[in-house]
Amino acid sequence: MTDRQDMTTPGAKSDGMMSPDVAARRVAASIAGRRQRERRFKSYGLIAIGIALAFLVILFASIFSKGIPGFFQHYVTLEVTLDRAKLDPAGDLSLQSLYDGDARGAIRAALYEATGASGRSGRKAAGKIISQGAEQRLRKAVIDDPSILGTTQSMVFAVDDDVDSFLRGFISRDTPEADRRINDKMIGYIDQLVADNRIEYAFSDYLIFGSASRNAEMAGIFGAFVGSMLTLSVCLVLAFPLGVATAVYLEEFAPKNRLTEIIEININNLAAVPSVVFGILGLAIFIGIFGMPRSIPLIGGVVLALMTLPTIIISSRAAIRAVPPSIRDAALGVGASRMQTMLHHVVPLAMPGMLTGTIIGMAQALGETAPLLMIGMVAFIVDVPGSVTDPGTVLPVQIFMWADFAERMFVQKTSAAIIVLLAFLISMNAAAIFIRKKLERRW
Repeated sequence: MTDRQDMTTPGAKSDGMMSPDVAARRVAASIAGRRQRERRFKSYGLIAIGIALAFLVILFASIFSKGIPGFFQHYVTLEVTLDRAKLDPAGDLSLQSLYDGDARGAIRAALYEATGASGRSGRKAAGKIISQGAEQRLRKAVIDDPSILGTTQSMVFAVDDDVDSFLRGFISRDTPEADRRINDKMIGYIDQLVADNRIEYAFSDYLIFGSASRNAEMAGIFGAFVGSMLTLSVCLVLAFPLGVATAVYLEEFAPKNRLTEIIEININNLAAVPSVVFGILGLAIFIGIFGMPRSIPLIGGVVLALMTLPTIIISSRAAIRAVPPSIRDAALGVGASRMQTMLHHVVPLAMPGMLTGTIIGMAQALGETAPLLMIGMVAFIVDVPGSVTDPGTVLPVQIFMWADFAERMFVQKTSAAIIVLLAFLISMNAAAIFIRKKLERRW
């Protein structure tokens, strides 16, 4: 009787079972603990995202703070007398005649008049203010408009990079003259030109339309940009059709045996191979065995295509798998062959994913430097390549080369070129997102 009374007592346990009140309290405590852990985990995630964004902001702030000034430089305006006999001694306006002419003398005469420089030392100091590219700019102006010969024209020329650094405040006039790259006479002439409003801080046409140069004020990215476009064109022409065709075969037609497994494993492994290995491959095969010339966009494009192929194949296979099986079944059910089903139904529906993977692969190729260094695209090339077989370089390699130069102005131009490269990379990724959103279908 006592045992039965104990069993019916409120709150008592029977066979290890707890009372409903205790169970409810434990469940509530467990739920509260889980929710607290979820909030803690969410806060950790937000903190991690915040730290990543902070580093990203610091990175972009550093690049833009140094890169934005790289889009500008100082120019000086001079009244140049364009004597036909001195500038075009042959009188036929040919390049040879213009190069035989005294363009430097015409520019320096205008500079001496603007600064009042006299004497050997004074004229030598004044002559160092103007960039060495001034003569080329004058010749180009004559070629574009021969009618200016025999007249006096107001022309704008870039100043030397040391003068530009002085005007930006990187060289102090309080530094002893022996420790400065510009002397006191040059500073006096610069002050006079500034007082006469002949020096202006303007957008740098050299950066956008110039090519490789040892003189910082004349250096530009146009040649490297054209080389990048030619290299990427070769890469796209080779990698996209080969990658899509390989993905279609492996996903739809290849038998599932040991050979295809080995191929798939190798494709996945190649996606993780360091890019420099592809450069070594290109150096050994295309240059070492086939004897093709170094530093041409054709070889660079082939090497980048080999590097990009695994990315395109993997993304294309994933896009093909994402097509619902009902599409295949419906096409086969109405009498279409496997090839017709694939070409007319599956591939068009998978194309957004394929294009997305291709654009991402191209963006990766655009930023690669190591494989191109291995095949000699680090060469100093002034001329802009006109075809895929002309010597050229690419934008990342140009940035790499500029970063190694000592002149202060190259630091800013390097950051400016990085901004241009980032703009292209962001544009390509934005295009991938746009194409995917525009073409994708939901079932």
